[in-house]
Amino acid sequence: MGKSALVLGSGGHAATAWELGVLAGMVDVGVDVRRADVIVGTSAGAQVGVQISSGLTIEELFQRQVDPDLQTKESAPPIDFARWRAEFVRAREGPNDPRSMLKRFGALALQVPAGAEAERRRMIAARLPLHTWPDRRLLLVAVDVASGERRAFDQTSGADLVDAVTASCAMPGIWPSVAIGDRRYMDGGLYSIDNADLALGCGRVLILTLPARVPPLCVVSLESATEALRHAGARVDVVHPDEASSAAFASVGGNLLDPSVRGAAARAGREQGRRIAKERLPL
Repeated sequence: MGKSALVLGSGGHAATAWELGVLAGMVDVGVDVRRADVIVGTSAGAQVGVQISSGLTIEELFQRQVDPDLQTKESAPPIDFARWRAEFVRAREGPNDPRSMLKRFGALALQVPAGAEAERRRMIAARLPLHTWPDRRLLLVAVDVASGERRAFDQTSGADLVDAVTASCAMPGIWPSVAIGDRRYMDGGLYSIDNADLALGCGRVLILTLPARVPPLCVVSLESATEALRHAGARVDVVHPDEASSAAFASVGGNLLDPSVRGAAARAGREQGRRIAKERLPL
């Protein structure tokens, strides 16, 4: 149980910027959790996991969030979020076992035209400073559209790294599902916003994640994962956005997919990271 894990949860541009900000703030005061033995990344967290494994300094990664000249040029997706959430609520109706619900979410995923897949992949690739698997234990989580099975891609899985990240970020109703081999995959946050249970076997686990919305889009809760980890003997620390970080998200109407949130979320996360690093032991 001597290994450590860093778990990075989902939540669009807001979570990406906030997580990188928190990590930068922790480094500012001498705590570098990027050295964890295992990194588990889901959706936004998958992007962060690749970014912090790329060899760029944490300051370079932070600047890519706050400097308009370094940010990828993106717009918020034109989504009717009230309708989108209503579709998910309807999809939850029926047998409530996780696999059945995920299959119904998969049916929503297939409604997004696959023709947009290549453009979405190009955008994800532009965000990543690394396009080949790093030589470390990095798990990127997605869900099989047809079977509802969770899949954790790593350097041994045979999947292209950019494809694995794009699949982990493929939220049904917003982005197209992603073909890897002869299967199609959707956002790993539909199984769990953080998939922290994949850190089982590690003695120290730090989880950076947004809290699940109500009603949650995921089918497995963070609480069940942390209970399992602690039962196995792990020390688990969970960090959610603080008041200032939440206010940064609210500045764009709470739209976590709005790229204009990046600067404010990263800066608020950095301040939060500096503070919590003084309260928690490094991995």
